[in-house]
Amino acid sequence: MADDKDVRRRNIGNGDVGNGVGISPFIEAKYYYADRGSTSPNNSSDRFMQREINLQRIRDKAEKLKEEVLSNLETQLRDVIDDFVQEIEMIERHGHAAEGQTPRATTYKKGELADKQYIPRASVLTELLEINHIRTIYHIFVAILIVFSLNTMVYDFLDKGTIITNFDLISWTFGNFPTVMWLWFCMLMSTTVLVYPVFNYWASNRRLGRVYWLDYVWLAIYIMYQTVFLVVPIKVLHDNKLPPASSVVIATEQTRMMMKVHAFIRENVPRAINFKKAKCKKFVLTGLMMRRLFVVQTSPNISTFCLLQLLYIEIIIPRSNHPVKWSYVFSNFAQVLACLFYMYYIFERFCVPVFNNFGVEPFSARRLILCVFGSMLPGTLVLFIGFFSILHSWLNAFAEMLRFADRLFYKDWWNSSNFSSYYRTWNVVVHDWLYTYIYKDIYKLAPTANRAAAMGSVFLLSALFHEYILAVSFGFCYPVLFLMFAGIGFGFIFLPNKGAPRSGNVFMWVALFIGTGLLMCLYSLEWYARQNCAPTSDSAIIDFLVPRSWTCDHISQSAIMTTG
Repeated sequence: MADDKDVRRRNIGNGDVGNGVGISPFIEAKYYYADRGSTSPNNSSDRFMQREINLQRIRDKAEKLKEEVLSNLETQLRDVIDDFVQEIEMIERHGHAAEGQTPRATTYKKGELADKQYIPRASVLTELLEINHIRTIYHIFVAILIVFSLNTMVYDFLDKGTIITNFDLISWTFGNFPTVMWLWFCMLMSTTVLVYPVFNYWASNRRLGRVYWLDYVWLAIYIMYQTVFLVVPIKVLHDNKLPPASSVVIATEQTRMMMKVHAFIRENVPRAINFKKAKCKKFVLTGLMMRRLFVVQTSPNISTFCLLQLLYIEIIIPRSNHPVKWSYVFSNFAQVLACLFYMYYIFERFCVPVFNNFGVEPFSARRLILCVFGSMLPGTLVLFIGFFSILHSWLNAFAEMLRFADRLFYKDWWNSSNFSSYYRTWNVVVHDWLYTYIYKDIYKLAPTANRAAAMGSVFLLSALFHEYILAVSFGFCYPVLFLMFAGIGFGFIFLPNKGAPRSGNVFMWVALFIGTGLLMCLYSLEWYARQNCAPTSDSAIIDFLVPRSWTCDHISQSAIMTTG
């Protein structure tokens, strides 16, 4: 009997539960003394309860520390494993193991940031789609596209008496395409005919040694070129009144070429300045230097450059040895085309009917809230489809044609447990460019311990160009994306990541759903306000900067009353 009581006391002391209900320290102390047939003294009881309370606090702190350590350890371990796998792939690629050699690791000075390493590897979805379970999810999206097509056909048949869909929205949004191609070709030729020859002339004829005043003149010429390259296409877009999709093509290609040119200049200027005459009689851009602009593995001629400048921003990427799989290329382009029709159905069924009467019918705050929540699912679908069509299918198609081996254009951003990881993995191509040519350069100029200045500059520049593309494409400035990106989105990266990864991932997805819903709703309202409402000012600049949707309902009601 005594042994049973000892066991019960020991179980209670360890926090065990007998009947599903935990026993408090007070009950434990009471039981301890009652078992010995005596009353519990106040002092002894207080000391025992205080001891148990302190032990429980220690347990709580230990559990909290355990969660923090495991969370940080998981992130660090994942990075270490990724680096290890990359190193193994490099060993297999270059045959170091067969030769009994060890690849030399790049050493960096204290405070110096690491460089991007390129190795042959497939895109994440390319590998995941080989798994049957993931392939089934892909099939589900294909089935949804088929259902959308059938829905449109049935709707047209019942409403118009025909099943022939003319896709007016697609033909309109990509309108005036000859002008788009002509403008794109002019931008491409400016980088081909001007940038490399002019840079080569400066590098070959400058005075050797340190920077002097004439180099700053050439720097001013480079800044002027980038400014003209930024302004002229905007004027052409405005004069020709290009529709949204055609404008998106020009704005994104303009941004890409500006980034490419800056990467070429930034990589080769230090080589030209540090050039030693004893090594060569004249400075000549080598194949390694030219690859920053020309996207090839050997020194190309102009025709090769014109063909191969189609794709990358950051360009030192290994080439694959296998022949081009044209079936893979065509399948990726087919996926891009399917994604285009996917977006058409989303906008045609979920956006146009909801927003096209804005400014014509009364619009209340209640309806605005409903529109925001109603736009979350379509907006997130557009996010998925845009990611899959551009960052996966489009880039992989060109990578296969040009035989580029490093196809890590994105990482598993959908598994991110915080926004800091999401921003690094969503678009690796742009992230690597920003890291290499903006973050690292500003980090060198800022105090060593102050990475926030470099990080803030990267976010500000990225948010500005995202908003620039939307403003140029839509024909109005409504900086919702800028505020969400440079404001709330920038603040999200400082949120503590002390909880479980699952809860962090859920929070990220909830934020993405809300963000895409707000973007689709507010930009759609402003677009149709521009179609249905009077300008806010006689000044074109003020009308461009001030959203019409803020005053559209008042103007439309006034117009109705005046007409009546």
